[in-house]
Formats: sequence, C-alpha cells, structure tokens
Amino acid sequence: MRDYLAKKNNVDFTDPMTTGIFVSIVAWASYQRDEDITPYWRTLKSYGELNAKYPEAIELQKRLLEEEGHTIIAKGTKNIKYYVKDFEDSLIEF
Repeated sequence: MRDYLAKKNNVDFTDPMTTGIFVSIVAWASYQRDEDITPYWRTLKSYGELNAKYPEAIELQKRLLEEEGHTIIAKGTKNIKYYVKDFEDSLIEF
C-alpha cells in the first residue's frame, strides 16, 4: 500500500507510522458503519502479519480472513504473532 501511495503521489516513499495511523483510522471508521464497509481486514502488516490495532484486535481480522478462505498461522511461543499463510498468492498490484 505504501508503495502504491508513493507512486501515485510521485514521491520516493511514504512514512510507515503515518500510513499506519491513517489505515487504522479507516479500519475503525469502517467497523462503526453498517453500510459501505471498507474491507480493511485485507490489509496486512509486513510479511503477512495481522494487525492487533484493528477493531477487536486479531480475532475479528482472523475470522474475516478465514471466512474468505485464508489460512492463519501462529508464530512464536511467548509473543505469538499471527500471519496469513501464503499471503503473497493473494497480493494485488496497482
């Protein structure tokens, strides 16, 4: 997403923190609507990681992605993180 935004605005890169903040705003706004839902749960962190800052933390994003046919895998023993298996196969190009 950051690469797309950079290309669209003719810049070298976008700030990861600022982009993350605005993606989070979109996620929470969409979560609060009953219509015209933005499928924010399809946006992942680096390497296909789920975003704990999305509404209902990991659980909702995990459930919605699994409903769409994706497999979620857990990595780690203490600080467990969740990833979409083979997420590269579902990437879109702008």
